[in-house]
Amino acid sequence: MNAATRITALFGASLLAVITTRLDAVRATAEDQKPGTEDTTRAEEFVRKQFPVLRTPGMPPVVPIAEKMVARIFPEYRFFVLGFRQYPVAQVAPEPLKTRNLFVVAKDGKVQHLTDPKGLEKFFRAGLTAVTDETSAKHSAEAWLRLAEEFTQDGFFKFSIPQDALMAVRSKGAWKASGKVVVAQGGKGEITADLTFTEAGKLTKVEETNTVKPGVRPICQATKLLDADPLVRRMAEQDILVMGRTAQEYLEEQRAKARPKLKQAIDRLWQRIVDEGW
Repeated sequence: MNAATRITALFGASLLAVITTRLDAVRATAEDQKPGTEDTTRAEEFVRKQFPVLRTPGMPPVVPIAEKMVARIFPEYRFFVLGFRQYPVAQVAPEPLKTRNLFVVAKDGKVQHLTDPKGLEKFFRAGLTAVTDETSAKHSAEAWLRLAEEFTQDGFFKFSIPQDALMAVRSKGAWKASGKVVVAQGGKGEITADLTFTEAGKLTKVEETNTVKPGVRPICQATKLLDADPLVRRMAEQDILVMGRTAQEYLEEQRAKARPKLKQAIDRLWQRIVDEGW
């Protein structure tokens, strides 16, 4: 006997109908909070229209940020990130772009270009709806952390937001929320944030502390996999294993210009990364 049958047997069809209706409403709300593909494509076109340099061959991809919490807090906006590679050779960002770029697109097509936490705070002050309870305070802090991490990301970090670190307290009628995003891979450290709101729920201040430090990054490790010194080979291999899947683009580039034996060494190491889950 399934759940629906048990509910019907115990309480009757009318209660089942009420429960089903409520579940459908919850599902519909969840679906509404997911950015639609068509809307995302349209928003990306607004970005490319305002920044024609993005159509230049060889430019990095414009990547949508589709996390549910960001969409829940800012349902009227779409977010995109574009970052220029820094390792092993830094790619220079053409003006007006910077190394890390966060684009915020409103429904009317207006695009905001954010390049640091100060710009993000300005957007939050203007775009964040009133924080009126503990849940909305925590969600606002989580959305901030998810977006703020993009200014530190270099393509090799993996970040995580511990849910038990998200906190909200109320004092004299006003909420204050805090949380942190920690480095799970690619380095060490964390970004902590404290968001302060007025009694009316308007954001007044964001205090952020960033202690993130990068770990191993591509330099020339792939070219040393066949080095005559076994210690050098071992160190190069270990560095690449530590970088794991984030080193894929680097390894592909090195493989494309390597001799057959080095290609084989790169292939073997990449297969090990895949098989062992690095």
